[in-house]
Amino acid sequence: MSIVLSLKDAFDYLFLAMLFFLWMKGYSFRLRYGKGEKGLTLKTRNFLGVLKTPTISAPDPSALIESSLDNPVNLPPFDDVFSPGDSLSIVCSDITRYTGSDRFLPILFQRLSRIGIKDASISVTISLGIHRPQTNGEIREIVGEKLYGRVRVFNHDAKNDAELKLLGITKRGTMAEFNRRVAEADKIIVTGAIGFHYFAGFSGGRKGIMPGVSSFRSCVNNHLLVLHPDEGKHPQAATGTLKGNPVHEDMVEACQGLPPVFLFNTIISPDRQIIKAVSGDMTIAFERGCEMLKEDFCIPIKEKADLIIASCGGFPKDINFIQAHKSLDYAITALKEGGVMILLAECTEGYGHPTFHRWFRYKDVKEFEEELRRNYEINGQTAYSTLIKAKRAIVILVSSLPPPDVRQMSMFPARDLEEALSVARSFTGDNPTSYVIPEAGSILPIVQ
Repeated sequence: MSIVLSLKDAFDYLFLAMLFFLWMKGYSFRLRYGKGEKGLTLKTRNFLGVLKTPTISAPDPSALIESSLDNPVNLPPFDDVFSPGDSLSIVCSDITRYTGSDRFLPILFQRLSRIGIKDASISVTISLGIHRPQTNGEIREIVGEKLYGRVRVFNHDAKNDAELKLLGITKRGTMAEFNRRVAEADKIIVTGAIGFHYFAGFSGGRKGIMPGVSSFRSCVNNHLLVLHPDEGKHPQAATGTLKGNPVHEDMVEACQGLPPVFLFNTIISPDRQIIKAVSGDMTIAFERGCEMLKEDFCIPIKEKADLIIASCGGFPKDINFIQAHKSLDYAITALKEGGVMILLAECTEGYGHPTFHRWFRYKDVKEFEEELRRNYEINGQTAYSTLIKAKRAIVILVSSLPPPDVRQMSMFPARDLEEALSVARSFTGDNPTSYVIPEAGSILPIVQ
């Protein structure tokens, strides 16, 4: 018996074979994991794409910084704001948030010196909030080689009452209590990087002060506003939202009693380049900077996916789980309800705080919330937000955290991406609609 194919049939079979070959070959990726990478081959007929920022050319950072300082928003140029004899407090982010401080701090000091302000009249305070103190090596990274050992740098201590000064109480009941070196300076320069934040709307701006250099009590007062007065999380305390956000509005109000503040904030690319900068009035310039961020880092999508594979973007965005949670929060906006999220987060420093993981003794979201309202902890709030997402979706975590601990957090542990994909397929089948997000700590997918 013989089978004779027409030329058209032969071409059709050849075309189908080629499609099958391409599908079986899959899509290959290298995703950042800590300071290294992990490989991935994704086989699906329903790949929706890679969610990332468009290629952004990084301008000369020195020229960008100088231009921003010469053209601040709603304030005179930098050199006209400060005078000889001023005592200055410069506030800088810690190592968990790269801001480009090693590039812009030398320029700030050079300008201040030219104005006639001596190094002895300037202090740099690391805005830790409730994070751990920075090591000497980390301080060297933050201020840069040119300034390390030359300038006075202090770790903020949120629990040292001797270093704190109360300036008032906000209408929402938050104590406006700040580091004394900052609160008693003649003028303040607050620096940082503007990015998305899962309940303050955006990082940067006022956040360098509150909670950055505020008291532990102030941090708790402010962060408790994440919860709606009646029940659940406040809907406006959300990523990318400022208007009506009680956490943001409370931060702004708390900062009103401080000495004059000059803001300098950067926008950082996923490869740690300064691509934009904004300076000037702490509130108005910050809001301008948030709009600048959204132009490049809000990524429009047409539909949500069954499966998302997301990397935080490597160190320091995955230095601990508290930091990595932000990537989970942003990426999940592109996931269908009940879908599967694979998150790469090495977490070399564990959870980020010793009290964080114990909150997962509560498995029920409502029970968790009730305890959080009774005995509020800042890290408990992050754990609460994690549990909400782990109940909404299947979250598979590729990390260095102990597998039993990951399960306690209502997530699935995996040693590598291949194991994670195997677990994912048990929920999604072989051909889920899928996105890959290489820098989930930097972008916010928006369904249009």
